[in-house]
Amino acid sequence: MIRLGRIGYANMAPVFFRLDADVEEIVGVPTALNRKLLAGELDVAPISSIEYARHADALRLLPRLCVSSDGAVESIQLISKTPLERIRTVAVTPESATSVVLTRVLFPDAEQLPLEAFSSRDAEARMLIGDAALKSAFEDPTPHYDLGRLWQERTGLPMVFAVWAAPEPTHPELPELEEALVASLRAARASPEQLAHESSARYGYPAGFLARYFEKLRYRFGPRERAGLYTFLELARDVGELDEVPELRFVAVTGAAV
Repeated sequence: MIRLGRIGYANMAPVFFRLDADVEEIVGVPTALNRKLLAGELDVAPISSIEYARHADALRLLPRLCVSSDGAVESIQLISKTPLERIRTVAVTPESATSVVLTRVLFPDAEQLPLEAFSSRDAEARMLIGDAALKSAFEDPTPHYDLGRLWQERTGLPMVFAVWAAPEPTHPELPELEEALVASLRAARASPEQLAHESSARYGYPAGFLARYFEKLRYRFGPRERAGLYTFLELARDVGELDEVPELRFVAVTGAAV
């Protein structure tokens, strides 16, 4: 049985909507899945794109899936009363490696503080991801800045937040699992109202809000997404968050590496 990681946020709902596969599902925040995958405790998982790049020599990618946005993503927010051009300190969540590096890329002169220190230290902005970011948009009147939108405005490209990675040697049934995940995603796109209502019951957000949220997420790992990922990794290298930009290496359709 494949040990399949699942990010515990609402953004995974479309991919798991009607997943028909015999898997052991292991749920966690992105940084926890990163650790489990690299420790060999998972066979495949959606992990932070920056963590894939840092360990690309030991990992392979599923070629058809990612988690990205081409503009606003809603679930990655910078919250600040200070105008963007004047931000010098940002409290960042420990749950996401990619979003922390994206914040560094977008605000290279800002000092980053751990989010748990936000209440005790003076930070001009705080960065939230996932369901905490979605909840904040409902409850906090402080200005929110969508990092997916800021990235798209800067580069004109999608932002790839997560890729589906597997440690080598890869599980022989990964191609079949990827097909099942893609089929589940197709079913979700064909039944957006059902997806929204089921996700509302699971995650607690209004169905209409989730329907709009899911429309902004992209899961296809196509040429524009790959170009966006390469651009992000190049900029991460330029700000000292990555030693080198790796070649993207994929799991073959036969299950062998290519």
